[in-house]
Amino acid sequence: MESQVSYRFDSQQTANRFLNKLKHWSVAKVTATLCQGGFGVKIRYEVDTSGFDYTLAELDDLAMQHEGEEI
Repeated sequence: MESQVSYRFDSQQTANRFLNKLKHWSVAKVTATLCQGGFGVKIRYEVDTSGFDYTLAELDDLAMQHEGEEI
């Protein structure tokens, strides 16, 4: 099952840094693109159905490190 989440950042530079981290992210395979004029990042990923999926929690933590918030 595929899931989606989006995050908004205060600047385009911060959104790009977050996006770059996801390109080299080892937690899960994600597809990420810029949105909202470059201030947001939209993420798609496959939910791990074999147990509890920590992907969203890990994404939230990474976004908070970049001062982003889920929208």
